[in-house]
Amino acid sequence: MFKRVLVANRGEIAVRVMRTLRDLGISPVAIYSEADRHALHVRSADLAVCVGPEASRESYLRMDAVIDAARRTGAEAIHPGYGFLSENATFARKVQEAGLVWIGPPPEAITAMGDKLLARRTVTAAGVPVVPGTVEPVRDPEEAVQIAREIGFPVMIKASAGGGGKGMRRVEDEAGVRAAVETARREAAGAFGDDSVYLEKYVLGPHHVEIQVFADAHGNCVYIGERECSVQRRHQKVLEESPSPFVDPAMRHRMGEVAVAAARACGYVGAGTCEFLVGANREFYFLEMNTRLQVEHPVTELVYGLDLVEAQVRVAAGEPLPFTQADLVPRGHAIECRIYAEDPETFLPSPGTLTHVSWPAGPGVRVDAGVDGASVVPMAYDPLVAKLCTWGTDRAQAIRRMRRALGETAVLGITTNTALHERVLRHPDFVAGNYDTALLTTPLPPTAAAPAGSDEAALVAAALERFVRDEQRAQAAATGGGAPAAAGGSLWRTHGRGRVLRGG
Repeated sequence: MFKRVLVANRGEIAVRVMRTLRDLGISPVAIYSEADRHALHVRSADLAVCVGPEASRESYLRMDAVIDAARRTGAEAIHPGYGFLSENATFARKVQEAGLVWIGPPPEAITAMGDKLLARRTVTAAGVPVVPGTVEPVRDPEEAVQIAREIGFPVMIKASAGGGGKGMRRVEDEAGVRAAVETARREAAGAFGDDSVYLEKYVLGPHHVEIQVFADAHGNCVYIGERECSVQRRHQKVLEESPSPFVDPAMRHRMGEVAVAAARACGYVGAGTCEFLVGANREFYFLEMNTRLQVEHPVTELVYGLDLVEAQVRVAAGEPLPFTQADLVPRGHAIECRIYAEDPETFLPSPGTLTHVSWPAGPGVRVDAGVDGASVVPMAYDPLVAKLCTWGTDRAQAIRRMRRALGETAVLGITTNTALHERVLRHPDFVAGNYDTALLTTPLPPTAAAPAGSDEAALVAAALERFVRDEQRAQAAATGGGAPAAAGGSLWRTHGRGRVLRGG
């Protein structure tokens, strides 16, 4: 097993990975940009290296700087989390060439599944069903019109290298195809440096369901249930749950076997996710494979009693999977709400300095947070600040616990989208488990009135915390001792843990 691992990420996923590393007796190393110098993930590590200024392209995306940070700190392996360089085959290869262990799938698997068209061709050869459409790029708008006629409207035009809804357009008729192809190509070129697009048949009443797969280097490959990810806004996930209320055991088995076939087709090793589009008629089609840990992996962990990060580390160290398909039996139900620093009505980002943070607790509650009361949410990065998860013996209990947990959540100094989640959890279609990706296109119930005095209590708590912190700073300045640990945010450093290596 490794003694030291560098986490090439930031925010909640970096903190979450570091917790498992500590559980395994592994020393975690952080990287950070100048904007993240005092971030929670930096304060959660034993060692931390600055890799550049605020802009991601000059810090978190600098491959050589990240690898150099691993070398300087004596790390033996790199865990990429999700986002940034996690699905970059070039980076994975550079890590291996540097003599380090890449805690992720082989670069060849990342390449095979990173391009959606290549992925479609790869899994089709393995007998995996894909949405009717093209398997080669479409550059001529007139060719696109002809293909759309053949597969039938509506159609989806998608970027081959896309993700997060970028370079994606739904088209209802021939008149819209020509303009949509050009628009999607421009958007894809700007977002991914690749303007190739393809066409797919639009599946009516679609559910977005994904299957967690896991493979080792010894020939073992399993599926670990499904996650329902249909609560989306502009093709970006907002809330996920497991198991899906739409999927029965027989369908779970069929989809799982297909996902395993897709993973084997590209020589996969490690944790991965196969995403499927499921029609109202329960026909399912492979969409893509995410060659990394998913944002929503906690709901799978809660339902199956696993630590997927631990399994990633052990498999990367050469161990076989610690579980078999027969061991993987779902228990209870879990829900995850993504807490974003954004306005729940306008969806505009809300960066800023946090003045008070209070996360929920109690039975069945898990919080994966990337911020605390000493944090700043920069404008430069993804607005996800935490993932709030609940588990219950059944779906109804998981929903009730999530409502309670949202009511106990207090994040002051910025605006968050908790009100949106509260409305989703009261939507009759969501409560009934009868919803698809169109849920957020319909009016949601209004937010319930908060209990009397709740806002005042939170503001008083925040003011008291600020007063105490200011008094500590003033006292430290008067004695020449500098800022106290509370002001700097690192009690761990005060107790001899958390050495920061400057430069990079």
